[in-house]
Amino acid sequence: MLPITLTPHRLKAALIGQGDALVRRQALLSEAEVEARLLPQDVPDEALAGLNLLFVAGLDEGESRALATRARALNVLVNIEDVLPLCDFHVPAIVRRGDLLLTVSTGGQVPGLSRRLREDLADQFGPEWTARLRNLAKARARWRSEGMTMSEVSQMVRAHVEREGWL
Repeated sequence: MLPITLTPHRLKAALIGQGDALVRRQALLSEAEVEARLLPQDVPDEALAGLNLLFVAGLDEGESRALATRARALNVLVNIEDVLPLCDFHVPAIVRRGDLLLTVSTGGQVPGLSRRLREDLADQFGPEWTARLRNLAKARARWRSEGMTMSEVSQMVRAHVEREGWL
């Protein structure tokens, strides 16, 4: 596994699917501020060309496999919800607090464990973390503008977290 965080405004993503699974993927992408086009199941290859990511949800395995094969031929990374062997990447369990993103992954092997750990993290890191991160980011920018080195800024962040008793 290679954990990465992608910049949403640079992504060209699309969704194909139906039902609740599609709705869940739409919500996931919307929360991440990824503008994803909704494409029909009989999408022409021209509409797939140029995409970075394709999410497929709520389709049977045969349809999903065919879409994945076509997309990969066009160098598009594919995620087929709940069909790990067809995925180029998977989506971890997520706790989002503004720009604070906490994720848990079992490599798709035990999604129930990821979900349970996500629930625990959500309890530990409540909504107050949105403001904490925003305020700490402003302080960090100020410290950098004052000429502090990255090492000094890191020490200041750690000291602030300790002083506030956040962890």
